[in-house]
Amino acid sequence: MHRDTLVALLQPVVEDLGYGLWELEYAVGRGRAVLRLYIDAPAGITVDDCERVSRAVSERLDADDPLPGQYTLEVSSPGIERPLRTAAHFEPYQGETVFVEMAQPLEGRRRFKGPLVAAAAETIEVEVEGRRFALPIAGIRRAHLAPDD
Repeated sequence: MHRDTLVALLQPVVEDLGYGLWELEYAVGRGRAVLRLYIDAPAGITVDDCERVSRAVSERLDADDPLPGQYTLEVSSPGIERPLRTAAHFEPYQGETVFVEMAQPLEGRRRFKGPLVAAAAETIEVEVEGRRFALPIAGIRRAHLAPDD
């Protein structure tokens, strides 16, 4: 199942309940697959919010049956180390510390941790050890907020 298809199916369900779909992950491993949804709201997310979304999403998945075999559905808040995937995810966190891992090395390195200096539609800038790196969003393998310890 393609991620974009699942987003198109489930995002309206989440938004109709008053939440935003921050991220969706679908991973098939040994045994059971896992469908993980991260939801967000201005007031934050509670366990009750996750349960509401889980019930509504389960109903939609049962009705449309888009996933083969058995899977586990998990619904949670993106948390303090929230995953960052799109330009819209990065933009509000300028000035915050981020961790970015690129799919391919850029200037001899794959991992970048430092302040998010800028966020545009296709690239972000991260400062590492006093040097700015322009990272193409399309080339990011994974990224998340990395609050200082």
